[in-house]
Amino acid sequence: MYELIKKDGRAKRGRLHTVHGTIETPVFMNVGTAAAIKGAVSTDDLRVIKTQVELSNTYHLHVRPGDEIVKKLGGLHKFMNWDRPILTDSGGFQVFSLASLRKIKEEGVHFHSHIDGRKIFMGPEESMRIQSNLASTIAMAFDECPSSVADRKYMENSVARTTRWLKRCKDEMARLNSLPDTINPHQLLFGINQGGVYEDIRIAHAQQIAEMDMDGYAVGGLAVGETHEEMYRILDAVVPHLPENKPTYLMGVGTPANILEAVERGVDFFDCVYPSRNGRHGHVYTNEGKLNLFNAKYELDDRPIEEGCGCPACRSYSRAYIRHLLKAKEMLGMRLCVLHNLYFYNTMMEEIRDAIDAGNYKEYKKNKLEGMMRK
Repeated sequence: MYELIKKDGRAKRGRLHTVHGTIETPVFMNVGTAAAIKGAVSTDDLRVIKTQVELSNTYHLHVRPGDEIVKKLGGLHKFMNWDRPILTDSGGFQVFSLASLRKIKEEGVHFHSHIDGRKIFMGPEESMRIQSNLASTIAMAFDECPSSVADRKYMENSVARTTRWLKRCKDEMARLNSLPDTINPHQLLFGINQGGVYEDIRIAHAQQIAEMDMDGYAVGGLAVGETHEEMYRILDAVVPHLPENKPTYLMGVGTPANILEAVERGVDFFDCVYPSRNGRHGHVYTNEGKLNLFNAKYELDDRPIEEGCGCPACRSYSRAYIRHLLKAKEMLGMRLCVLHNLYFYNTMMEEIRDAIDAGNYKEYKKNKLEGMMRK
């Protein structure tokens, strides 16, 4: 159940109560594609860095180790030793990214595994069954994520099919949740809004799926090639047509600035690989902008990545030491940068929630953005 606690303009401060605990929103979900955060980050680490929700990938876990294996081992929570909420995406985005290997039909999508080339079929029912086996807290509906440059006719047909698929997802999820051997019979299901950069298609689709009374609603198919300005324009148009009393999730977004802008437009769930991917390349976030620790100017810098930061890296190590580790290709260097970046994001979300609670979100956003643009 989603509880809307407060609004500050269009920014929402909420709480999603789940079988695996309460999620305070706005929230950034930490991405662990194959049931682990890349960069040697454990679930014990996730607790230390204030992670609320871990996100895993349906397609990747279906391919390896196999969702049936995860089910036999008690579901994803038990498998990875994580007792807080997990969201699994549906595999739809992977189908989009495997464009050269796929064939989309009404029943679903035929494609080839990126690992061993074997043929895989995934449709709404298959995606729901895989996610039920994984026993995540929140499952995502199976959709097509069309290219942002797809023409209007293709987009209309694709969105109509995604709507038909959503009905099939909802029916199958209800059936799975009623079975006696289902690990998580309280699994939630979020629907996904599509439509590229066509405002009218987006709005019509949002209105259609809003009537289906899902547990939450995502805006998909953004951050796939369009400009930031186009993304904000679409959010301005579509979010008001999604139910305010349900969570709104902007998939795959994004930079701190993207998140700050989207919160102001009523979004309260986010996920992105940026903090972990950038961390593995020595790029770290601070309140005064992003630093590249490979730069020679940090060779003798004995300060932490950011003064006053409470993350494991900043509490114990200097920029100079972390730079040395990165240069020496020691895994600890990557790990410390990833921990710092995720802590930075999770802390920023705490600040966002506090600012909405206090009714001064606009001022907070302005100050945060100005600070991060100094470098």
